[in-house]
Amino acid sequence: MVLKLAHIVNPVAVGKESDLYAAQPITFESMRRARNAASPELGVSLYAAQYIEDWAAVPDDFEKTPDLRHSVLDVKDFKIRRKLPFLREILDRLYQASNADYLIYTNVDIGLQPNFYAAVQSFIESGYESFVINRRTVSARYNTVDDLEAIYGDEGSAHPGWDCFVFPRALFPRFVLGDACVGAGRVGLVLLANLVAFSDHFCEFGDEHLTFHIGDARTWRGGELAEYYAHNTAVLMRVLTHLEDERGLFARDSIPGRFLARKRRFGVLYDFWSQHVYWHEPLSRLRSALRRGK
Repeated sequence: MVLKLAHIVNPVAVGKESDLYAAQPITFESMRRARNAASPELGVSLYAAQYIEDWAAVPDDFEKTPDLRHSVLDVKDFKIRRKLPFLREILDRLYQASNADYLIYTNVDIGLQPNFYAAVQSFIESGYESFVINRRTVSARYNTVDDLEAIYGDEGSAHPGWDCFVFPRALFPRFVLGDACVGAGRVGLVLLANLVAFSDHFCEFGDEHLTFHIGDARTWRGGELAEYYAHNTAVLMRVLTHLEDERGLFARDSIPGRFLARKRRFGVLYDFWSQHVYWHEPLSRLRSALRRGK
């Protein structure tokens, strides 16, 4: 029986001044290569969720879902206006367009190793119901599709953020995502919390060599996006409260549980700490090095 995977990204038409100008073509080609490398027992379909003005950025061989119609600007006024889509609308497009067994969402600047879908199949067959696969950060010198072979061989460094999500199609109708928008911080934790809440066997793969991000600019942490970070943080707290009311308290040692403990103890100081300090990244890199015996 063929296992069906449906993978969606959110392409954006951008100018040369944007990091996505170089990153998106690399992402799209890496997705094609990973799909082509998958076994015949694995059906992989690639989808896009886009605004009408972003059609030019959608690859011809990706299936366009119906154009996105709303953005975070519909629910709140921001000093600097960014038309950032709702995560729930992107995922709903994928759910409606596909009958795949498992749904995959990645940020549009996250590239895939050729064995990505084979690894996803292996994780599923090993009993993981839903999971996140953390990226590795590779050199910022890569900027064209011709660099892919070099990127594949670049071990890079571990990164603690969440930008690749795999979950059963059957779980999606239960998700509580609120008005979290993509392109700003903490949207990943909103989706991750749902995976933890509704899965019997969730896993964070924190040190796999399966996805990559070129450079580590972290534009989502910039001052222009501070309002959107605050918006997503407020949405996240409402989502976590809803999930705990429905599913019970998150385990203290779970990712959402650790976040809530720190947030409730330190409040806005923890928000500042998380957005600007990233104290845990050196520890993550040290842990990664120790695992590799370096």
